[in-house]
Amino acid sequence: MTVIIAFLANILVAIAKTVAAVITSSASMVAEAAHSWADAGNEIFLLIADRRGARTKDARHPLGYGRNAFVWSLIAAFGIFTAGAIVSIMHGIQELSETGPVESPLIAYIVLGIAFVLEGASFTQAMVKSRRLAKERGSSTWDFVLETSDTTLRAVFFEDAAALIGLVIAGGAILLHQITGAAAWDAVGSILVGILLAVVAIILIRRNIDFLVGTTAAPKLRARVGTALLALPQIERVTYLHIEYVGPNRLFIVAEVDLAGDALEHDVARRLRDVEQQIEAHEAVETVVLSLSVDDEPSLEFAAS
Repeated sequence: MTVIIAFLANILVAIAKTVAAVITSSASMVAEAAHSWADAGNEIFLLIADRRGARTKDARHPLGYGRNAFVWSLIAAFGIFTAGAIVSIMHGIQELSETGPVESPLIAYIVLGIAFVLEGASFTQAMVKSRRLAKERGSSTWDFVLETSDTTLRAVFFEDAAALIGLVIAGGAILLHQITGAAAWDAVGSILVGILLAVVAIILIRRNIDFLVGTTAAPKLRARVGTALLALPQIERVTYLHIEYVGPNRLFIVAEVDLAGDALEHDVARRLRDVEQQIEAHEAVETVVLSLSVDDEPSLEFAAS
């Protein structure tokens, strides 16, 4: 739903900005139009990411298809960089030498104002969801958005935040152009919007690459998983724990554990599998693999989170 709301908002805003850019001949409005069209196109990639990443695991993909979400979100981030940032910066550089007043600036201000309301509504929805999830995890909203494996939520959050900042930049650039009569201000506005988009794109690209390559689980997540394992009555110790994201909010867990009691080998194998199935019943766990600890292996300690 977050992506659909953002997509509809971006389509409406992109159309309005394009019309305003044609009427006003403003470089900043051209940059904002490119920005919104890039965002709208990226929402399509994010929708594909959600759909393909949600496919259930099979024999060919025993860890599921969740990493598809990171791949398509990475493509979307490159789209922001190429269709948004590069176009805006190049157009702004080309317009630096232009002179003349902004035509029909009122139209530009009206469109920017409407866009701010629409983008603000989309950003508010993403912000409310992010704050709620961050509170559940005992984290700040900013840290949660940066660290979350929910790549779609992060993309919408950053895209909408950048859109609101870009609208303020564009409005200020047009105002300075109108007051001073120097078209360079309008061109600078376009360049600044492009730089803003480049920064956002780089952040999103890096985070998606981290999850594709394999990133260490945050200490708080590791502590929660370790504590949950030790809370199971069948497990006395945990001596090894590996946690890896295989999709948005989907974990692959490998652990070495010491089971309670001293059962025979056949019974131990069955008990291990029963514990694995119990853990895999959690909505955030894609697959878990447990093996037995050796007596002389030290127990891991997990700080309360």
